Amino acid sequence: MQSQSSPSQQSVPSAAPGRRRVPRPAHIAMAGVPVISHTLPGLEIIRELVARGHRVTYANDPYLAHVIEPTGAELVPYTSVLPYRDNKWPEDPVAAMDLFLDDAVQSLPRMRAVYDEDRPDLYLYDIGGYAARALAEAQGRPAVQLSPTYVSWEGADETVGEQLRQLPGAAEHFAKFGRWLAGCGATTTDAQEFLGKPPRALALIPRAMQPFADRVDARRVTFVGPCFGTSAGDGPGGRAQQGGWERPAGAGKVLLVSLGSAYTHLPGFYRECLAAFGGLPDWHVVLQVGKHTDRAELGEIPPNVEVHSWVPQLAILEQADAFVTHAGMGGSSEGLFTGTPMIAVPQGAEQPANADRLVELGVARRLDTADATATALRTALLELTSDAEVARRLARLRAEVRAEGGTVHAADLIEGMLP
Repeated sequence: MQSQSSPSQQSVPSAAPGRRRVPRPAHIAMAGVPVISHTLPGLEIIRELVARGHRVTYANDPYLAHVIEPTGAELVPYTSVLPYRDNKWPEDPVAAMDLFLDDAVQSLPRMRAVYDEDRPDLYLYDIGGYAARALAEAQGRPAVQLSPTYVSWEGADETVGEQLRQLPGAAEHFAKFGRWLAGCGATTTDAQEFLGKPPRALALIPRAMQPFADRVDARRVTFVGPCFGTSAGDGPGGRAQQGGWERPAGAGKVLLVSLGSAYTHLPGFYRECLAAFGGLPDWHVVLQVGKHTDRAELGEIPPNVEVHSWVPQLAILEQADAFVTHAGMGGSSEGLFTGTPMIAVPQGAEQPANADRLVELGVARRLDTADATATALRTALLELTSDAEVARRLARLRAEVRAEGGTVHAADLIEGMLP
C-alpha cells in the first residue's frame, strides 16, 4: 500500500483525449476473487479510473498481482481459500457457493483492517466479492457490483432461485450466509437478496447474452458491454499490454481454437481439431492448449497450425475468420465484439447456456465435446463461414455491442456515483 494521503491532496493528471477531467480525485476500492475469468472483464475499468486521476485500491490474492498492478491500482493482499491454482472446483453448486462464502468470511477482517482506517469514497466489487459489499453497507459507503456474467431478472427468484433452494445443503448455506451478514454489520441480511439484488450493478457483458434482458431492472443494472482498452495504442479492441499477433503472410483465413484458462486439458479434443483443420486449404489455425496439456500429447502438428499454451485472444480475434470456443462469457463476448462466427464446445459452469444463446442469436454452432469429431468440426466451420445470414447477424451484433459503451461508459457511470 502507498501512503494514505487524502484524495484532495493528490495531484490530478491531465485528462487524456476523450476522457472527462476529474473535478476531484477519489479513493475507489475494488474487491475481487483470484479467478482470471472474473478479473479480466473489469481490469480496463480500473486502468481507466486510475488514468482519470483516481486512487484505486484492489483487494485480491497476490496470485493475480501481475495483472492487477499494471493497471496502476494498489494491491490490498489477502490469502484466498478458493481453488484458483488447480481449478479443481466442486461439481456440487452448493459446495462451490460455500467456497465463495468461506472466502468472504476470512477476507473481511483483512479488508476491514485496511479500509476502516482508509475509508474509500466508493466500493466496486466482483459478484464473488461479498466482503466488499458487506463492508460498504457497514460503513455507509456506496457500492457498485461489476458483473462479468448474467445478472438477475424479474421472475428469476421464482424459477432459478427456487431450483437452487431445493438443492441439498442450500438451506444450511443461506442460513450461514445470513448469520454472517448480520454479524458483520451489513444492512442487507437476507442472503438471497444480497446475492441477487445489488443496489447498483454494471453488467460487463453484451446485453444480447443476458437471459430475459427485457426483465432486468434498468434502475439497478446498466449493460456497458465488454470493457477493453481505450488508449490509441490499444487498437480497436484494446488489451495491448497482453501482446499482439501478426497474421502470417499468405494466410487466407484464420481460425482460433481456445478453451480459455480452466478447461484446457483435453488432448483428445485438440487432436480432433488437428485432424479437422490441419491442411485445410486456405486456413491458418492458432491452437491454444493451456498450461496443462503437453504438446507431445498432440502428435504431429500440421504446417498450417501454430500451437501455444497461451495467446492474446482478442488481438487474434480482431483478425480471425472463425473461433472455436468453450463459450465462456469472456470468449462469447469477445466473439460478438469482433463479429467472429463461433463453434461452441461448452465444458462447464454457464457455458452450455451461453452456447445455446449464441446458437439462438444465429452466429454459432454448438458441439458438445463427445460430438466434436474431426468431421463435425470441419463441417461446422465451412457451413458457418459460408453463410451470408450468419455474417449479417454478426455485423449487427458487433455494432450493438460496441455501442454499449464499454470502458469509458462504465468509468463515467462510476464517477457519477461518487459522493
